[in-house]
Amino acid sequence: MVRKTVVITGGTRGIGLDITKAFVEAGYDVFVGARSRPEGGEFPAAAKVVETDVRTETDVARLVATALEATGRLDALVNNAGYSEWRPLEKIDKQFLTDILATNLLGAFWGCKAAAAAMGPGGSIVNVSSMAGKRGSANNSAYVATKFAMNGMTQSLCKELGPRGIRVNGVCPVLIPTPGLIEALRSPDSPTGGGDATAFISKFAEGNAALKRMPTGAEVGAACVFLASEAASAITGQNINIDCGVFPQ
Repeated sequence: MVRKTVVITGGTRGIGLDITKAFVEAGYDVFVGARSRPEGGEFPAAAKVVETDVRTETDVARLVATALEATGRLDALVNNAGYSEWRPLEKIDKQFLTDILATNLLGAFWGCKAAAAAMGPGGSIVNVSSMAGKRGSANNSAYVATKFAMNGMTQSLCKELGPRGIRVNGVCPVLIPTPGLIEALRSPDSPTGGGDATAFISKFAEGNAALKRMPTGAEVGAACVFLASEAASAITGQNINIDCGVFPQ
């Protein structure tokens, strides 16, 4: 069996780390773009890390080129790099807005551009969006804007790249208690009001999720592997909720 290659941005921590683990377990050659090297022993030894700032187009192009040079192919890209931060409108300044747009949205554009140039028929792009790309929430307009835009980009690029046999999909997780999200929820501007993030997520799950729980990063990783696989060969242009039934569609 031919060994496939995947590039994952932001794949050294949080949901990204779970996505990296899922593709390693699925037998891919995995190349991870991140601004810093992973710390601790959780990161799979088989995955290769390339220092990458997704806000910079040349960095993302170099990440894809590194995977191509090493394996001679690119089968999948997962645009995962991004961050969440709640801020009310009056606290949003140009620096914050520029950075969150560049990280969450421009980084995904640069990834799609570089991957599309390297992929042949059968290639798959998976954009890690959010439930925030489906519905707005207070004090979250900047982050929500990036994720609505990512979902629209996914729909447009599926039409543009489809004739070349390249599929483009997105996954939209709901609250998953990664260290990054827990930190963001500690803000007094977040839905917790600066309170207990873990208790907030538990209460949210009980009151909103059909399954009475939140998804795990491993479940997001499994969805990404599926969308990259031949089993999903007829699926493109979809932004699939990974939400345990919070927002049925």
